[in-house]
Amino acid sequence: MKFWVERLGFQKTAEVPDGSKLAFAMLQKGHVELMYQTYASADKELAAVSQMVRKGPSFLYVEVDSLEQTISAIQGAEVVTPVRTTFYGATEISVKDPGGHLVTFAEFGASPQK
Repeated sequence: MKFWVERLGFQKTAEVPDGSKLAFAMLQKGHVELMYQTYASADKELAAVSQMVRKGPSFLYVEVDSLEQTISAIQGAEVVTPVRTTFYGATEISVKDPGGHLVTFAEFGASPQK
């Protein structure tokens, strides 16, 4: 949660507790909405789906207004793919978030960072 809220400026719009822990949360920034659910919570609701998603990380693609500002905000995150320009016109960087999920941040029409 801290990665998305403190570094990237998302707001927590909803949460569902499970005892003293957080089971589910919704985050939003502009038109982007993320939903996180713990495995324990998913096991209770959707056991078959929960077992499937445990096989690998999520892959998220997030278009941003400023890749430069995003890179500054995610400083210290594990870089999976350094800044690059794609054939489809995006300048991107891919990192792992603290949960191990791959997140690609992309700005269209940007010049690559050096």
